[in-house]
Amino acid sequence: MRAGTPRHGSPPARGRVIHTLEDADAVAHAAAERVLDSGRAAIGARGAFRIALSGGATPGRLYRRLASAALRARCDWRRAVFLFADERAVPPDHPDSNYRLARQTLLEPLEIEPAQVRRMRGEEPDLDAAARAYELELESPIDLLVMGVGPDGHTASVFPEHAAAGEKLRRCVAVLDSPKAPPRRLTLTPRALEEALGAIVLATGAEKAAAVAAAFDASVTPERCPAVLLRDREWFVDRPAAGRLPR
Repeated sequence: MRAGTPRHGSPPARGRVIHTLEDADAVAHAAAERVLDSGRAAIGARGAFRIALSGGATPGRLYRRLASAALRARCDWRRAVFLFADERAVPPDHPDSNYRLARQTLLEPLEIEPAQVRRMRGEEPDLDAAARAYELELESPIDLLVMGVGPDGHTASVFPEHAAAGEKLRRCVAVLDSPKAPPRRLTLTPRALEEALGAIVLATGAEKAAAVAAAFDASVTPERCPAVLLRDREWFVDRPAAGRLPR
């Protein structure tokens, strides 16, 4: 386990790295530096930065940090393309919408053009058709996934003991019976998570400690704890969330 802020200028880790930070604000600050490093590296290598966003309070804190006056000029956001890890089956202006969270905390403050945003259309009545349409956006690799973890170990909208956890072929699927409201969703699949060139995983608060520990337990399967799919990526956790990890 590594403690503290990652070194600047290095690419996202592919291999297990855990940064244990003091609190949620420290997680947001350290993760923001990683996003900026990843963006500059992707733009330098390929001319564009394809970043996939998640919903939730912890990613939201990261987005506000990235959009702050202190950081906003440190990446050429005009070359970014914004995708999503999952979405709820609600209109884009609904309080439950992951897109709405990203728009309010990141996209609008950074003055991102609509053409740069590839949102999941959770409002469509045919969610399977919406998922298949979104797969076209995933034919090019994602440079960086920004992922959270739920107290039950879910990530994106891949929930324990649900079909999406075992999906091998599709990159995006509909979820019709999520155990967490709202029940209807769209989500990236394990295949899409694996194919991403980089990924950071954010977890804060004692209520996430059991899920974080399960993600690094060799006896736990992705079907039981989908966060296992991300165990060999780069994690940013605060001390409460790391409370059950071995020292």
